[in-house]
Amino acid sequence: MSAPHRITALQARRFMLLKQGLIGRRRFVGEDGALKYVRQAGSIQFDPIDVCGRSPEIALNSRVEGFAKPMLDSLLYKRRELIDYFDKNLCIMPADDFPYFERVRAAHRAWERSSEEISTVRQRVRAEIASRGPLCAGDLDMNEKVNWYWSDTRLARAALEHMYFAGELAVHHKRGGVKYYDLIENCLPHAILERGEPYPDDADHNEWRTARRIGAVGLMWARASDAWLCMDDFKAAERTRVFERLCTAGKIQPLEVEGITYPLYMLTEDEKLLEEALAMGEPEPRAELIAPLDCLMWDRRLIEALFGFAYKWEIYTPVAQRKYGYYVLPILYGDTFTGRAEIVRDRKRAKLCVNNIWHEEGHLPSDDERAALNECVERFARFNDCTEIEWREDAVKA
Repeated sequence: MSAPHRITALQARRFMLLKQGLIGRRRFVGEDGALKYVRQAGSIQFDPIDVCGRSPEIALNSRVEGFAKPMLDSLLYKRRELIDYFDKNLCIMPADDFPYFERVRAAHRAWERSSEEISTVRQRVRAEIASRGPLCAGDLDMNEKVNWYWSDTRLARAALEHMYFAGELAVHHKRGGVKYYDLIENCLPHAILERGEPYPDDADHNEWRTARRIGAVGLMWARASDAWLCMDDFKAAERTRVFERLCTAGKIQPLEVEGITYPLYMLTEDEKLLEEALAMGEPEPRAELIAPLDCLMWDRRLIEALFGFAYKWEIYTPVAQRKYGYYVLPILYGDTFTGRAEIVRDRKRAKLCVNNIWHEEGHLPSDDERAALNECVERFARFNDCTEIEWREDAVKA
């Protein structure tokens, strides 16, 4: 079918959630399901902070039936079908997509910060890794301080990170939050490394990357957005050009959504999914905790416009200015954001601590919703290897 020119906000929400695997039956199952979702999204954003699981783990847990944290490590560091690299900031992406980011690596190779100091030890770093195997910064006796990103750091760290950004090294594995690097040729097959940049022309690359981001979110508009982070020179005129080219090529199509001033765009390949959303009845009572950097949340203005849910990740907000808390997760029930949760894993006691549940103003949860949220928290406890759940006495707030 041709996508309708106008749909309701409810239909738009259900389409996005179907695309994300967050409503109805679970489309992604087990380790292969996690891989399937990342391939669909193109990339999922990484953040090292671990209060109740890291953001990409929480994102997969909300979608993938039977997900466990070791599955992601397996896909990254055993099967090596995923790789850590930069897309929308630091991300996890399919290893097959590595060639598409050659221009990112080229930019890092040309970067001048501490380049002289790094160039003097580059061959030594390669030789050390070749002879000793994967190494972290603490394994290298290079203690000189050099200028690096936000502050000075040890030359060992700067050299490893620069060589990683430039494509000479890859993350071989992590131990806790510590990265161990190996030569890229030991981590990716030659068939991937020998492929050239598929879109050497900047305009073609921007079109590919834009369609990829639209597919990651489900629906997007051609407005300024955090969903376009790390896409260079993607100002209003370039966005307009790219969206027009993608529409003309039949790769995306516009939708008019009730109550939204701007057109939203979907991938043309998602037409059957839209049909499913339009035919959907009331969704089953399913609750999920959504990661702060989840693909669904990449454009928070769009989420507020479509779902009526205003979310701010307050992790960098001064304590006195926070409305909710340091690490707060949106609660999705069916096709509605009904609240937010502050949950902390107590590692020593293997206990999941539910410190706060804030329901949206005017929202009174039904018995079905309460049961679904309890089941969600129980799954979240298993996901975090917790054997006990502790609900603070005054955790639930109106």
